[in-house]
Amino acid sequence: MKFKTTFTTALAALAFLFPVANGLPLQAKPAFDEGWRKGRETGFPVPRFVSLKAQTARMRIGPSTDYATSWVYSVRGLPLEITEEYGNWRRVRDQDGVTGWMYAPLLSGRRTAVVGPWFDEPVALRRAPSAKARIVARLSARVLLDIDHCDGNWCRVSLETRHISGFLEQDNLWGVYPREVIE
Repeated sequence: MKFKTTFTTALAALAFLFPVANGLPLQAKPAFDEGWRKGRETGFPVPRFVSLKAQTARMRIGPSTDYATSWVYSVRGLPLEITEEYGNWRRVRDQDGVTGWMYAPLLSGRRTAVVGPWFDEPVALRRAPSAKARIVARLSARVLLDIDHCDGNWCRVSLETRHISGFLEQDNLWGVYPREVIE
């Protein structure tokens, strides 16, 4: 059994979910349009982001406790992407692209994100949603953040452990889809 508390690889972009025309992204569509479908159990959009509610959660190779554990997660609030639903089980993907099944009660609808694992250099957390706004902090890749809201370009985020909040460009986050609005 492997323990997953740190992450080492980047997740490939989800270009298939967000079509482009003439090299430019199309406007965001409501859920269930292009690239989205209803979950067979909940009726919520699939794929969608959630977070880990439990302090410790097992990712299994199949949707039952009869299946072996492939990973044990020990980071409450970690963003995960639900890619399928089966009964009380959800197939999830983490920021490294690792997939498996988790028991649904271990997951929360609370939105969190991490600074993109693909960054080698820290990204700027800004005081306002502008590239010219004052820098509040520089955040390294994989820093876990709570999402307050997103307007499709910028997200207001907070780092509770340091009592810091500010704005990050949405493209710098894993846990939020491009152009997704979160209120």
